[in-house]
Amino acid sequence: MAVSTCPRVFPSFECRSEPDFSGAPNIGRGDKKPSHGRLYSSRGTVSFHGGLSSLIFRFPPNFVRQLSTKARRNCSNIGVAQIVAASWSNNPASASAAAAAAAAAASATPASTEPIASLVDPAAEDGVTLVEKEVDRSVGVEGLPKSKPSVFSYDGSLAIHAGERSGRGIMTDAITTPVVNTSAYFFDNTAQLIDFKEKRRASFEYGRYGNPTTVVAEEKISALEGAESTLIMASGMCASTVLLMALVPAGGHLVTTTDCYRKTRIFIETILPRMGIKATVIDPADVGALESALNENNVSLFFTESPTNPFLRCVDIKHVSELCHRKGALVCIDGTFATPLNQKALALGADLVLHSATKYLGGHNDVLGGCISGSMKLVSEIRNLHHVLGGALNPNAAYLIIRGMKTLHLRVKQQNSTALRMAKILEAHPKVKCVYYPGLESHPEYDLAKRQMTGFGGVVSFEVDGDLQTTIKFVDSLRIPYIAPSFGGCESIVDQPAIMSYWDLPQSERLKYGIKDNLVRFSFGVEDFEDLKADVLQALETI
Repeated sequence: MAVSTCPRVFPSFECRSEPDFSGAPNIGRGDKKPSHGRLYSSRGTVSFHGGLSSLIFRFPPNFVRQLSTKARRNCSNIGVAQIVAASWSNNPASASAAAAAAAAAASATPASTEPIASLVDPAAEDGVTLVEKEVDRSVGVEGLPKSKPSVFSYDGSLAIHAGERSGRGIMTDAITTPVVNTSAYFFDNTAQLIDFKEKRRASFEYGRYGNPTTVVAEEKISALEGAESTLIMASGMCASTVLLMALVPAGGHLVTTTDCYRKTRIFIETILPRMGIKATVIDPADVGALESALNENNVSLFFTESPTNPFLRCVDIKHVSELCHRKGALVCIDGTFATPLNQKALALGADLVLHSATKYLGGHNDVLGGCISGSMKLVSEIRNLHHVLGGALNPNAAYLIIRGMKTLHLRVKQQNSTALRMAKILEAHPKVKCVYYPGLESHPEYDLAKRQMTGFGGVVSFEVDGDLQTTIKFVDSLRIPYIAPSFGGCESIVDQPAIMSYWDLPQSERLKYGIKDNLVRFSFGVEDFEDLKADVLQALETI
C-alpha cells in the first residue's frame, strides 16, 4: 500500500457540462445539477455533481512512478514510478466532497470484487492522502482545468509552463509505451533533492542516468534473457567497449576469438593496450588454448561471439563457462547473431550476454542500440562506468526497439527457416564452393549448435566459385537484397566482407583473418522464401 499526500496547488475550475446518463449513480449532496465531470470506467460511469465540480484528477509535478521492484533494481537508485495523484481546489466544501468521492469510488465496483482505488482521506487538512490499491487500468479521466495557473501572468510564461508545470496527465491506459523526451528530472524542493542524494527517494535525476521508456526496453530484454538486469546503450560497440573497460582492470588480461566483428578486434588490439591490457586470441573451438591462457595468465574475462561474425562459428558456452569460473574469470557472450530466442547464453552458464540491438532486436534497419544483460552486481558495475562515459540511448530509439521486439519471434522464425533452406540450396549449387551456417551438418560445430541453439539465425555466409570480380558480378545481379552493412532486419542485406569491412587492408592481410575475395555474407529478411530463392539462383546463373 503506497501513501502520498499532495498539497492544494490548483485553482478552482468548472469542467464542461455533460448530460447525465441513465443508470449512472448520482452522488452528491442531494442537488439535481447536471454533472460537471465524469470518471469513466469499463464497469460503469460515475457522475460528480454540485460540490464535486471542483474534484480533479491530476499527476503532481514530481509524481513518483512505482515500477516493478526489478525495474527499480535495474536502475539502481534511479528508478521512477507512477502514482495517480489528486488535489482539491480552494473550495470550502472540500471535506464533504471528499467523503462523497470516497463513496463514489466504493460504489463504482458493484460488478467486481476488485477495488478501483481508495483515493481520498477526509481527515487530510492540506490535501488528499492517496491510498493505492488495485487500479482498473481501463479508467480514463475527463475534465481538466481551463483556468491559467495563478503564478503566471504573461503569455510567454504560460507558453512554457501551462499544462505541464502544474501537473500533467500521463496516458497510463495507452497500449503503446509513451516516449519520454526529457534531458532532466526536477525536484519540488531541496528537501526532495537531499532525499534523493541520500537514497530515500527515487529519481532518474538526469537523462544520461535513465529514462522511463528506456527502462521498458531493458525490462523486455531481461525477460527474454532470464537476466536480473539489463543495461541498454547507444550502440552495440558502445556496449562492448564499456563492458571491456569496466570488467578488465588496467594491466589485466582477456581472452577472445579469432573470428569476430572487426571493430571489436580493433578496440581490443589497439585501444586496450594503452591501459596495459593484454589479450590472448584463440580459435572459437580451441578449448585447449583457452585452458592454457587461463593457466598462464590472470585472466579477467573471456569475451566472444557465438555464433561469430562472419563465419558463424559456435563456442561451447557451457564448457568454457565452467573452465573460466574455475579460474575466477568471467564469460561474456555476444549473442547478436543468435538472438535471445535461439540461444540462452545465461542459462548455459555465461555471466553476461551482449547484443547489438540494431540487428534482430530492433529488426527494422531503423535504429542503433546495444545492450548487456546479466546479474545485478555485474550490470551495475558496468552501468556506473556508462554513467560517466555517456553513450545513453535516445528514448525515441528505445521506443523503436520496444516496437521491434514485439515481432521478434515472428521475424526470427521466418529468418531461421529461410536461411536454413537457402543454406542447403547454396551448398548443393555447383557455383558455390563453401557454405558457413551452423544448421548444416558440414559445419564444424553442427552438433554443438544443435545442443545449445533452438534455431540458427538468418545469416548465411558462403564462397562463390570465382574471384573478386566474379563475386562482385553475383552481388550486383541480386535484385532483392540491399548492398549494405548490418543484418537481422526485415529487409534482406548482402555484402562482400573483403570490400565492405576489410577493403583498407591488402589481400594478404585480409587472408590472415580468413576473408577471401569471394566471400559473401547474406542476411535473409522476412521476404517470401520463393522470391529470395529465385533471386539468388538467377544471380548465380549470371556468373
